[in-house]
Amino acid sequence: MDLTLVTREVDGATIVAVEGEIDVYTAPKLRDKITELVADGSHHLIIDMEGVEFLDSTGLGVLVGGLKKVRAHDGSLQLVCNQDRLLKIFRITGLAKVFAIHASADAATSA
Repeated sequence: MDLTLVTREVDGATIVAVEGEIDVYTAPKLRDKITELVADGSHHLIIDMEGVEFLDSTGLGVLVGGLKKVRAHDGSLQLVCNQDRLLKIFRITGLAKVFAIHASADAATSA
């Protein structure tokens, strides 16, 4: 399965809509996109995971790494996730307490 990334700007934040599987093979693509956005001055990121079908530990590592990158610039990284199976991963790993997780992109941009 491939990974599709589409970015757009909303109210000073950059939304990265992710579709597909975030695993050991595709996670570097997401990591590179986050690194590129931060280098270009986007320090408030919203990762929209509504189209994500699978997430493994490599993908979690990329999200944590992205959070560290934006925080180094006093930025933020929020997640949009409303799928129970993915939310369960965040709860089990304790990352639900680390990330601001919203049910929709609209909720994330107004937060």
